[in-house]
Amino acid sequence: MLVREPRRGAAGSRRAHDEERAALDWAEIQERMLVPLYAAVYERLEIGPGARLLGLGCGAGLALVLARARGASVTGVDEGTRARLTLAAERLGCSVAGAGSSREPVPPPGASVSRRDVAARGVAAATEDVATPRLLHGSPAVLRGVDAPPYTVVTAFQPAGATAGDYETLTARLRAALPFTAHGATVVVAGWGPPERCAASTVLRVATRLADTDASLPFGPGELGAGGGWRPERRDDLEAVAARAGLRLLGSGRVACPFGYAGTEGAVRGLLSTGLFDAAIEATDAAQVDKELREALHPYTRQDGTVWMPNVFRYVVARRD
Repeated sequence: MLVREPRRGAAGSRRAHDEERAALDWAEIQERMLVPLYAAVYERLEIGPGARLLGLGCGAGLALVLARARGASVTGVDEGTRARLTLAAERLGCSVAGAGSSREPVPPPGASVSRRDVAARGVAAATEDVATPRLLHGSPAVLRGVDAPPYTVVTAFQPAGATAGDYETLTARLRAALPFTAHGATVVVAGWGPPERCAASTVLRVATRLADTDASLPFGPGELGAGGGWRPERRDDLEAVAARAGLRLLGSGRVACPFGYAGTEGAVRGLLSTGLFDAAIEATDAAQVDKELREALHPYTRQDGTVWMPNVFRYVVARRD
């Protein structure tokens, strides 16, 4: 045991370092590629003062920063690595709260959630409660401990459809968040566009192949989350997610989100930071993934060394009745 303890500590330190590095690469390189998506959705929904926005899978918080700049009150929830939330906290000037101690079950969609009376603390306190950004690490169930009015807008910007099972996870996440929203709240979910409109899909197939998964397995509304590995999105996948979460569809849209990098090194770091290649690294090794990722990027590398991959992302707008 005296020999093994340092090894476990060292491994834990390496994992923490890798998570921190990936979070930084995400925040500094990759996350900005989705700004056109954030901007298009906020413009369509006319996000501004009075909006109480809940960001599911908020990551490093850039989308929350943009919403707050428009005057919205923002709360972010993320179950992933805490390293990204730490960066979000720096951006928003707040702290990260962990999962609450409540062991009560998550209420079903449409159920009312009891909250402490904000108004009883006075108008000034209520105003501060609404205006202060919040970040929570955990599932939407942690919202039970948040003393705030119901949310009027929910966003799930982390593009669904990249790995098998994420649609199923997204559906469950939406169901868990709905009890904390107001009736009539608007919900937006985003995903990858058609493979033929996403140059990055060619690169992502490297992750599928190296992880030894079958990219030809069926995937769609009838089998959300089947199989393993990356899956090209089908036309109505996002609509199926919204319907399964008990939402009423209002519309959809497409947004061009090109991935542009100053060079191959930045492209590799940015794409690895998404986490979509983690399974491939575990199945092979980091050097092999790095090598094949660079080869896959070659067709999108310009003469000046920059990398440019045109992509289209989809989003669906729905409402809680």
